[in-house]
Amino acid sequence: MNTSFYLESFQRAADRLDQKILNEKSIEVSVGVYLDSVFIKLYKKSWSVNPLEALTSESRIFFSAWVTDTSIEKQRVMYNIHALKLRKFKVYSIESRKFAEIFRKSFKAHESNWPNVATNYGPLTLMEGWTTLNPENFQDEVVKLAQNFLDIEYLIDDTLGQFKRFCS
Repeated sequence: MNTSFYLESFQRAADRLDQKILNEKSIEVSVGVYLDSVFIKLYKKSWSVNPLEALTSESRIFFSAWVTDTSIEKQRVMYNIHALKLRKFKVYSIESRKFAEIFRKSFKAHESNWPNVATNYGPLTLMEGWTTLNPENFQDEVVKLAQNFLDIEYLIDDTLGQFKRFCS
């Protein structure tokens, strides 16, 4: 894989995202390399048990789009929303399967905006899919995926709200 090309392309796509919307929604953006993939991640610090390390916290929720050698061979940009170890959130009382079920039910109305998406995974992967990788419009596709996520990020907050602990 031409890691530099994909890192630069993901970064250029990240730079094209509307900063005002990202700020209004408190969405952070990160581009990097993890294992054998190059990625862009969108997340909120509040979607982590450790807001200071929200990108790498063991318990967190995030959207990611990425490429690997295998996905490039198949001409695919992969994407998903992960919800990792939600039971560790202290301000919520979350059952991962129930969280995934509620999120997916509300996501159903938005599925048509996501190419090749599926939700039939365990509770850690709320949804996953892919879009065609074309090096000539790669940035456009990444921006489109990120924008799709920005259009539905409230579903995560709404779902989290259903698990809020209330102290008496």
